[in-house]
Amino acid sequence: MKLSILIVDDEPLHIKIAAQLLQNDYELSIAKSAEEALEILELNKTDIILLDINMPNMNGFELASKLNKNESYKKIPIIFLSADESSEYLEKSLESGGVDYIVKPYDPIKLKHKVAIWASNIRKTYENQRNMQLLNQYKNTVDRSSIVSKTDKYGNITYVNEKFCEISGYEYDELIGKPHNIVRHPDMESSVFKELWKTIKLGKPWSGIVKNRKKNGDTYVVDTVINPISDEDGNIFEYIGVRHDITELESYKEILKNELSSAKETLDGNINYLTQYEEAINSITHVMKTDINNIITYVNERFCEVMGYTKDELIGKNCSEIRSNTHIKNGDCEKIKKELKNKKVIVRLLDNSSKNGDSLFFTTLFYPILDLKNNVAEHLQIMHDVTDIVKLNEEIELTQKEVVLTMGAIGETRSKETGLHVKRVAEYSYLLAILSGMSEEKANLLKQASPMHDIGKVGIPDSVLNKPGKLTVEEFDIMKSHSSLGYDMLKHSSRDILQTAATVAYTHHEKWDGTGYPNKLKGEDIPIEGRITAVADVFDALGHDRVYKKAWELEHILELFEKEKGTHFDPKLIDIFFQNLEKFLEIRDKLEDKS
Repeated sequence: MKLSILIVDDEPLHIKIAAQLLQNDYELSIAKSAEEALEILELNKTDIILLDINMPNMNGFELASKLNKNESYKKIPIIFLSADESSEYLEKSLESGGVDYIVKPYDPIKLKHKVAIWASNIRKTYENQRNMQLLNQYKNTVDRSSIVSKTDKYGNITYVNEKFCEISGYEYDELIGKPHNIVRHPDMESSVFKELWKTIKLGKPWSGIVKNRKKNGDTYVVDTVINPISDEDGNIFEYIGVRHDITELESYKEILKNELSSAKETLDGNINYLTQYEEAINSITHVMKTDINNIITYVNERFCEVMGYTKDELIGKNCSEIRSNTHIKNGDCEKIKKELKNKKVIVRLLDNSSKNGDSLFFTTLFYPILDLKNNVAEHLQIMHDVTDIVKLNEEIELTQKEVVLTMGAIGETRSKETGLHVKRVAEYSYLLAILSGMSEEKANLLKQASPMHDIGKVGIPDSVLNKPGKLTVEEFDIMKSHSSLGYDMLKHSSRDILQTAATVAYTHHEKWDGTGYPNKLKGEDIPIEGRITAVADVFDALGHDRVYKKAWELEHILELFEKEKGTHFDPKLIDIFFQNLEKFLEIRDKLEDKS
């Protein structure tokens, strides 16, 4: 995907140089004045602006300020171009909305590198937007075809779709915040729900048939799959339930049961009912029968279609041959066979392999068919295809992880630190949090959030961020602003992980004695997340090369920590660090840069 760049400069030579450097990789537009730039922005999509400062009529600062007040243009990164290297110009470029600053005459490598950094960030943003659009399409598809609800980890309803409201008879506001037993039918045994919770709390999906009661007291029956949703560390934070209305099918079963038990009906009448019942099942479900040794003896057309086999290809196979290798390794088929032998009815979520090798997921009800002597004669399998739902859940989990990692990666890209820096800081922070008595849940949250501790560096010019020597007072003030920039980027989210990340970004440069920045917080007024990340960040930063220094020896780092205990760092955390030093060194060695 070629991104579009608008070059705004009144000097033909500088336009020519920039265009020659960038024309092979980007779509370019040229404006020789601020007024012409505004006209081009109205007509063309623009991803990055290279903006000269000294122009007649309207200078670059004035144009940037104007664009920053316009919702359509304020998110476009502006890289200022100027022959003036003064700190006054640097500060003014940031104040007017610029993200970077390039000094003329251009260093070709530096110009291409800076533009490439912002282009990479924009592509990642576009990719995230595409992922979210795809997820919304998946969600809309499921919402249109299924009865969907979500609950928090305690079982309180947080979302229901229109179909849930329609079938239950409740309004949306009557359901949100209530436990799911608001629709529970008194005929349902409590043991079913105990087994349900036991299963999903282990992180496994549960499936089964549930009888519910509408607001007006009527009954409805749903074929249900409940899937736990976990974060990247495996902690469950919500459950998604997807259901299909099988009330009519269940009524057919009841009719058949009554008719078959009625002495008044003739054999022909019973056969008629049985035929209709079989047709009803075949029209909406996938059906397979096996003998007691798991050899397939019957499959319906619907199952053959979705699996890509003919009946002749399936009949005579052992049903384990169409299961995924995971079920074979776990011995699932033999376990099911053993339970059926004991005349148990079983519901499982199974991964089947189609003829072309695709994974297809089915909620499968195994029913042992008994002969007149009450012995198991064969096994009946009634299946419902839930492949789209399973893949949607996988897509949601992958996208959540990708979004968090991408945000951390954006901060890394701007500086010359490796991705392993944020991974080590995450592991150090988690270990120190656990050792200091923080709960597993909060420690995991800190582990996920800490990679974004320096996300604010995306707003720091490269001339400051990657300066190889000591920073001036003015440059250090600019560098210190990354804490506030990171906080402002993250603070508006209601997600726990981004709220924690905002706290870490804002406070990991505060010091125990009150001399840190940005707010000169002191002692335990500094949030524990910031105090922990400060220890983790400094330990890793000192132990590795930076553009402005070489890596320190371990003994010098430990001397500094002892010296700064109670001044820079929380003294209790430093004591814990020294008492468990070998564990931190083990993480360092495991995640060491190999280059």
